[in-house]
Amino acid sequence: MRPDPGWLQALPADRLLAEFSLWSADLCRLKEEIARADPFADVYHLDVADGHYSPDLLLFPDLVVSIRRRTSRPLHVHLMVTDDILEGQIRQFARAGADLITVHAESGALEAALSVLEELHIPAGVVLQLHTPVATVEPYLDRVQWLTLLGTRIGVKGQGLHPAAEERIREARVLLRQRAGAGGGVIVAADGAIREHTVPALRRAGADAVVMGSLAFEAPDLAARMAWLHRQPREP
Repeated sequence: MRPDPGWLQALPADRLLAEFSLWSADLCRLKEEIARADPFADVYHLDVADGHYSPDLLLFPDLVVSIRRRTSRPLHVHLMVTDDILEGQIRQFARAGADLITVHAESGALEAALSVLEELHIPAGVVLQLHTPVATVEPYLDRVQWLTLLGTRIGVKGQGLHPAAEERIREARVLLRQRAGAGGGVIVAADGAIREHTVPALRRAGADAVVMGSLAFEAPDLAARMAWLHRQPREP
């Protein structure tokens, strides 16, 4: 099962997009979790970590193959791996069924990684950690379709939103407006500490998408939670 080739351009532009992070799903009941989430998820977010770049060891290609069989929703693979294996990981997850792959701006292999994604004709994204200036992404805006701004330290669940997170999203929006030719159409996603009390401000700051973990998978009424999410307004 795959999304339509034009899935990225077909994403709704008039509401907040929901990336459902499968790290927060019950991995022993993944088939049921995906079936419940599928009517509401715009994209599935798959964190991949090697235990070195990030302290966690998360997800692997064969699991992505299994997920791919169970949904036609786009699969967004967020790679948190060291430079020496980055290209190999891109190719493995591309074969496994990834529809979008994001790599870290802090990587010394970023240029090569983007070239591999272009070779494979897979949409590319860049992720910025909290300590990385937003302007770092500017040279790559004509090569990426997704910009993820982390609002917490990498790879650690349960943290609060960093005080700079909202302003960093505003800064990204300004940068994209200034570079409309290169950065037009780039999705700005907020990842980390996505909760009921943080989503409204992140959306007002200019987030196009949020990466939902427990906010989605632990929602007692997922339809009501998503209706609430879709009502969140962005500042003009």
